[in-house]
Amino acid sequence: MATTQTLQMRFVTQAGSRVTISLDNPKDTLTEAEVTAAMDQIIASNVFTASGGDLVSKDSAQVIDRTVNVIYEA
Repeated sequence: MATTQTLQMRFVTQAGSRVTISLDNPKDTLTEAEVTAAMDQIIASNVFTASGGDLVSKDSAQVIDRTVNVIYEA
């Protein structure tokens, strides 16, 4: 059994569509302030563009816990 975590940050584009950026294995002590500051920096740096245009605002952020139970593996 393996457990992993993923930080998912959702943004809104110029066209109003949603874009998700995911990062594996975020630190356990991650705070809301750190995540929102990182999201603000991503928007300000304008390094990501989606089909709906540039990222213009934050939508949400969450940490996803995932547990995998391998039943069979060749």
